[in-house]
Amino acid sequence: MQTYNDFELLRKDYRLQSLNEGEVDASPVKQFEIWWKQAINSKIDEPNAMNLATATREGKPSTRIVLLKKVTNEGFVFFTNYESRKGKELDENPFASIAFFWKELERQVRVEGGIEKISDGESDEYFATRPFESRIAAWSSPQSKVILNREVLEKAANSYTTKFKAQIIPRPKHWGGYILKPNLVEFWQGRPGRLHDRLQYKLTADLNWKIERLAP
Repeated sequence: MQTYNDFELLRKDYRLQSLNEGEVDASPVKQFEIWWKQAINSKIDEPNAMNLATATREGKPSTRIVLLKKVTNEGFVFFTNYESRKGKELDENPFASIAFFWKELERQVRVEGGIEKISDGESDEYFATRPFESRIAAWSSPQSKVILNREVLEKAANSYTTKFKAQIIPRPKHWGGYILKPNLVEFWQGRPGRLHDRLQYKLTADLNWKIERLAP
């Protein structure tokens, strides 16, 4: 087991790039797309993996990793089970934040905003593109519920595999997409000596984006 001193020695100095106000796009979505393409081109493993933070009505938080599936001018789209813990929390408290960490580029992106379900048609369209096993899993797993053992999942998967054999698997009504519509986006670029670059896009009352530099 690592001791306090072991963790204390885990340090990295960031030196790859910088981030300046005069070099970023006026739109945080377009700036994200610039960084996204660079992340893709750098061959990062699962660059779409993001930490999603939700909270109950009382403000008790929880986080987990989900996968970004689409970015539009309106926001960031991901898919999940609506009856999962995160789904229930988003029903109670429709605000969330997501965070990407691309360590190979020494970059982070944080996004905060309101969240809502996308249309059934959009969810149907994406569900149809999923691998067979993933579509079966959406039916088989009562996500976030306590189950007796793994055999429960395997029996359910086998049952739905038989049921939907040789036919189109429909999207279960309890599964679909959300879109996070940002009101704040922060881009973080690691710099030497912990003097990192942090640029924040904040949505103003007149629906324009204000760019501000934050202290690291």
